[in-house]
Amino acid sequence: MTKPATLETDVLITGGGPCGLILANELGRRGLRCLVVDRKPGTAFNPQANATQARTMEHYRRLGFAHRVRAQGLPADHPTDVAYLTRFAGHEMARLRLPTAAQATQLIRGLGGSWSAAELPHRVSQKFVEVMLRDEAQALPGVDLRYGWELRSFSDTGQGITAEVAPVEAAGGPGVTVQARWLVGADGARSGVRARLGIEWEGGSGFKRSFMGGRMLAVYLKAPDFYRLNPNDRAWMYVQVHPAQRAFIMSVDGVSEFAFHTQLADDTDVDALTHDDARALFARASGLDIPIEILSMAPWLAGHALVASRFQQGRVFIGGDAAHLFTPTGGLGYNTAVEDAVNLGWKLAAVLKGQAPPALLDSYGLERKPLAQRNTGYARQFADSIGLFDAVPELDDDTPAGTQARAVAGEYLNGHVRREFNVPGVTFGGRYDGSPVIVPDGSMPPPDAANSYQPTACPGGRPPHAWLADGHSLFDLFGFEWTLLVLRDAEGDVVPATAGFEAAARSLGVDLKVVEPDAGQVPGLRTLYEAPLALIRPDHIVAWRGDSDSAALQVLRQAMGWGG
Repeated sequence: MTKPATLETDVLITGGGPCGLILANELGRRGLRCLVVDRKPGTAFNPQANATQARTMEHYRRLGFAHRVRAQGLPADHPTDVAYLTRFAGHEMARLRLPTAAQATQLIRGLGGSWSAAELPHRVSQKFVEVMLRDEAQALPGVDLRYGWELRSFSDTGQGITAEVAPVEAAGGPGVTVQARWLVGADGARSGVRARLGIEWEGGSGFKRSFMGGRMLAVYLKAPDFYRLNPNDRAWMYVQVHPAQRAFIMSVDGVSEFAFHTQLADDTDVDALTHDDARALFARASGLDIPIEILSMAPWLAGHALVASRFQQGRVFIGGDAAHLFTPTGGLGYNTAVEDAVNLGWKLAAVLKGQAPPALLDSYGLERKPLAQRNTGYARQFADSIGLFDAVPELDDDTPAGTQARAVAGEYLNGHVRREFNVPGVTFGGRYDGSPVIVPDGSMPPPDAANSYQPTACPGGRPPHAWLADGHSLFDLFGFEWTLLVLRDAEGDVVPATAGFEAAARSLGVDLKVVEPDAGQVPGLRTLYEAPLALIRPDHIVAWRGDSDSAALQVLRQAMGWGG
């Protein structure tokens, strides 16, 4: 009998969605080997997530391909507005006007306060992002991507992972034995890795609402006449608020492809739904008598706010939808998944390279689980805000009573759309307070709020951003690994000593870049950071700030998981 082939790698990743692909990019760019297996024959066909938040775009910028992502999806001049209507071509009641992709790259340079950032959000379907992430990962020599392959079994030996992977089409035939140091389950909501480990869900599920709670139908369709025959201003997303039907539609390509989602009655026999049923639901929601081509359709269940009880067991981790399930209001699921991978990626690399002890990896779950709980909570708030809103019977009537009902609804919906889609606090305000690898300085961060964000260098959060006089983002100066940011109030001030951190980094084998922006180029940056020195982690989190390098070795050792 032929002995099964054996493949050695550093990290085995099951799941080739955004979480798995970002992790592959993070590891591959650090010279590590990883094997990614995914049961699907390729990247996603369906649109899936449709909003890349600004923080995620900043990570794509850090990885060097934000410009490629922004070039995907809608045409550069397509509006990204969100509109609320009785039908997609009916009475408009509320609208949030948002910049086009072309406008975003210019507008961001003039924004401050809550929206002081290197990137604005981008409206792009996940199907396009996955292709780009796959292409970027495949270009890295240590990354092995295998779509149409599945993880059949695995065991944690205590020293590593022994697993069997095989092509899905092999149907029980011989597979490939994989010897890996670590395993990451980024294999979605029905994660086989999570199930194999017996990790339970925490949180809530089954929330019932008139909208975004219970049974939904997703339809990926082509409607070439949608924009031409719709009398309302063009938008990226139209939300139907109607007493007889609740639905929304998002543009996929800005031309003819759309993602349509509609609420179904609880007693709907979803297995019996036909393409004709989907066409009828679309016609009622849109108010347009136009032909559509259905590319795919599937029922799904809204009303989840679930987080795994733990994100690690031994040498196995879970991330993305395997670790947290959202109702998709706010678009937080995909973006939270990306940050899972960013957080775990640099830590796995540091341990694999011998720069940090395995204890560093314990901080992954300690940092990411509270963030998942926070973000699922925000998503539930947004779902309640729109899903529990009562669409009164006369809302779509062409009568004085209908006009009055739309005015009342419009006032509420104009408030809601800003609560859900203008979320700098959710986007930038996630923090790792209490993490053992964050060195606190006794300060307290500003209160966490969804719709406002106060930049702060209080250790544990995103570094405050600024634009340099030469047009570069402050973040563009940061190293790919660790950064020591040196700040002076003005030219002529005493330069803080950095030799202690440079020596500490050498002793631990850590790549540290010392960055000192010209004080004249970034006035007020020293005041914003409230310290002359700030140590920035590879995932762009402030690990420490202070005014001296006297305890540099102790600080860096704690930040790398060696203890204080």
